[in-house]
Amino acid sequence: MRRFILNAGCIALSLGLLFTAGCKKETVPQQSSTTKYVLITMSENTLTKPGFATAFDALPTGDISNNAAGALQGMGFGGWRPYGNWLFKMFSTPQNALGIERLDVNSSGQINPGSFIAAGNATNGSGNFVIVNNQKGFYWDGSAPLKIQTFNPELMQRTGELDLETVVNERGVGDTAIKFRSIGQKFLAVKNGKLFANITYAKTDGAQKGFFDDYYPDVYIAVIDIASGTHEQTIKIEATGSIAYINDNNMYDFDSNGDLYIVTQGRSATGGQSKIVRIKANENVIDDSWSLNMDQITPGGKFVSVFAKDGKLITLIPNAALTGGPTGNINFEDVWEFYSIDIASGTRTPISGVPLVTNPGAAFCAIEIDDKVLLRVNTKDGTKNGYYELNGTAATPLFNVTSGGSVQGLHKVSVQ
Repeated sequence: MRRFILNAGCIALSLGLLFTAGCKKETVPQQSSTTKYVLITMSENTLTKPGFATAFDALPTGDISNNAAGALQGMGFGGWRPYGNWLFKMFSTPQNALGIERLDVNSSGQINPGSFIAAGNATNGSGNFVIVNNQKGFYWDGSAPLKIQTFNPELMQRTGELDLETVVNERGVGDTAIKFRSIGQKFLAVKNGKLFANITYAKTDGAQKGFFDDYYPDVYIAVIDIASGTHEQTIKIEATGSIAYINDNNMYDFDSNGDLYIVTQGRSATGGQSKIVRIKANENVIDDSWSLNMDQITPGGKFVSVFAKDGKLITLIPNAALTGGPTGNINFEDVWEFYSIDIASGTRTPISGVPLVTNPGAAFCAIEIDDKVLLRVNTKDGTKNGYYELNGTAATPLFNVTSGGSVQGLHKVSVQ
């Protein structure tokens, strides 16, 4: 679209007659946007999560490479948390440092690490964030565990903090069995002008503090009014543990009607009392009338991801009890099966056409792009490694990544 501007002074009025002398139109072209589909893959299953990012001009199909010339190579490619037209990661591309990084994509398809808000220390969970709008977001920094930091996502600058020590210390003060406390370390969500932040009461104070070491039998969540920054109430999810986990897969999703569905992984790294629970669209408390309990489906399993749309949940359910350690099946064995779950009835339907897959880990199990629901599919032998398109309760391959590592994320952006 072009905008036409008539030069001032090119209209002269003389002796009651209108003369135009030397008038000409200037065209001021507006910047055009280019669509890119950005794909990330993880090339090694290590803690630094090395991998690649490539921008494609169209939604990929067929066999593709993600490590060709021009791809961005770096670390922290286990997953990401896109917001609108932005690509955010909780780990920096150059060093895998904890914090919040925004990737930059230009019109030629080049991807570069952009601005980075560094965490104050390396406590797991530092950089866990949620965005309210372009100018406001919240994140957790392990250097101040009883506070929630605020930041400007557009400028990528820290802007302040909420001191919530009093909220955390509503329970457990003086109990020597609680070794570590935090707020927002694992779960931050925004809904109806409220910030929801988990409160951690941990039995350990080591490298993995706050993860699978819950002191209380229930999970506590503070509800904070965003406009005023004041704590309104603390709610709880009963008889579970380890709400979410700390990676880019935030393990919650909003249904089309605004209902919020939250994953808890249970009492240990391999599950036990794992649930998906709900907060209804216009409410701020856990809906006690509805939940999915993994122990009733696969004893010894857990939920690891959730996607919600139109009254259906897409999630993965293990077909065997989970085991950890070097020979365990939890992460890299094909034991995870895709299901579509009707929220109202609880009916679980296996999604046909999709093989058993590995644990998505920091990646989302399902995403939506161009009105297509896509399932992240990766098998242990690597022969299936890409996205499948879901139609009803059946899925078909969309594209397969043949080089660059296991597929970990895809998002559509518009760039100038």
